[in-house]
Amino acid sequence: MVIIASDSDANRLMKALIEQGYPATKISSTGGFLHRGNATILSGIDAEEVDDVLAMVKSKCHARTEYVPVQTLPFFGEGASLSEPVEVRVGGAIVFVVNVERFEKT
Repeated sequence: MVIIASDSDANRLMKALIEQGYPATKISSTGGFLHRGNATILSGIDAEEVDDVLAMVKSKCHARTEYVPVQTLPFFGEGASLSEPVEVRVGGAIVFVVNVERFEKT
């Protein structure tokens, strides 16, 4: 499973995963939209554990809205002169459930 979460949610999720005995590796990443810090969490779990881990993600990673300056958004480009901040959705998580053909631990 690959989970992309905001930095503010990722530490809570990592703690919960480890406490429940799920293996997890956190890699720092940056979002392409707001260019903010994210965490990409990799967890090799069995198929029957997917729903439990998804429930943990939903309980620890919450979407919320923030107001950001228009100039920081990529679709407005440099030199944007709009002075009103724009409301955007941040946080939450994106989850990819991936079948692994082969796994080796050395």
